Amino acid sequence: MPRKFLMAFACLSSSLVAADVMTVEEIIAKVNGDIVTRGEIERTKRQVEEMLKTRKVAGDDAERVREEAMKNALRDRIDALLLVNRGKELNINVDGEVSKYVADLMKQTKEVDPDKFAAIVRQQTGQSFEDWKNDTKNNMLTQRVIGQEVNRKINVSKGEIAKFYEENKTKFMRKDQVFLRELFLTTAGKTPAEQAAIEKKAKDLVARARKNERFADLVRDNSEADSAQSGGDIGGYEQGQLDPVLEKLVWEQAKGYVSDPVKRPNGWLILRVEERFKAGQATLEEVEGDIRDRMYSERMQPEIRKYLTELRTNAFLEIREGWIDSAPAPGKSTSWSEPASLKPETVTKAELEARTRRRRLLWALPIPGTSVSMKKSDSGTSSLPSAGAVETGESKSKAVKQ
Repeated sequence: MPRKFLMAFACLSSSLVAADVMTVEEIIAKVNGDIVTRGEIERTKRQVEEMLKTRKVAGDDAERVREEAMKNALRDRIDALLLVNRGKELNINVDGEVSKYVADLMKQTKEVDPDKFAAIVRQQTGQSFEDWKNDTKNNMLTQRVIGQEVNRKINVSKGEIAKFYEENKTKFMRKDQVFLRELFLTTAGKTPAEQAAIEKKAKDLVARARKNERFADLVRDNSEADSAQSGGDIGGYEQGQLDPVLEKLVWEQAKGYVSDPVKRPNGWLILRVEERFKAGQATLEEVEGDIRDRMYSERMQPEIRKYLTELRTNAFLEIREGWIDSAPAPGKSTSWSEPASLKPETVTKAELEARTRRRRLLWALPIPGTSVSMKKSDSGTSSLPSAGAVETGESKSKAVKQ
């Protein structure tokens, strides 16, 4: 049976007759000009386990997540390759977006040294910086393709939103809640002079936010809290869930309110009210955006799958036996085919001697258009005449006459 592995071979020198063989990776699917490897599926498995650990999901819930993720791991990888390939066909360029994204992350991590930032990436993702950056680029490319080829074709009308609201009013009963973003500047380990400068900086940031600078951008560029990666979003709180000092500060404020800097034991805190909901029935105007997003999402997923099925139908796709694409294109064969095995050529002794004799005769053949033959040197190798030694028939005739 042909080997199932992609091989890497060492170069052969003239004195070698064989080379060491090293197994690099097992290919489990071919997608147009790309491949899916067993290692990529194993990486998905590790990422799922890390996610379950981080979110503290265990028991039956964790097992359901594992089963679902691994059932669709090959499907998701094929989806991604098809979308990236389509993005290249459409000449979509996301290089600028990737550069901006990397620059934003470097600001958030407060790391300006590229090598040190690459080390952070490796530590947090388990990937080299180049692999992580390439994955980031491909993710952005797939989102652009979906937006251009699928999302823009989906429409949710105001009439549909109003109808959904009237039929589901009980789902829009709200609790008394406030939703917040935070910006935090630490003073831990700072000198009195540095602490004074940080207080001044906090006041300056409040002034900028109140002049309508985008709060999430100010958070990204300045906040030292973990929430900086999500634009400072810390979610919603019911009455009694916040620190009493902070609750008094924001509870009766309207959406868009930015607090004065609040002194905390280890720094200065600024809060912005993102939403303020009073208990009771939400109006259509208040929930219109939520309903649109919900209906849009419900329609988008089937359309994306339909689009991916079309891409599969037109793609070159082969899947190794034992692996399953959980979203195949109906009627399309994805049978695996091994490349033809190369067989060594065999010759008889008589054929070999005949070939050797023919090569020897060729040494005596004249060069076309000349009367000079290739001559065999004393070392046993054939050699061409030196420059100026080749005479055409015409020049040779002139020489004789002279």
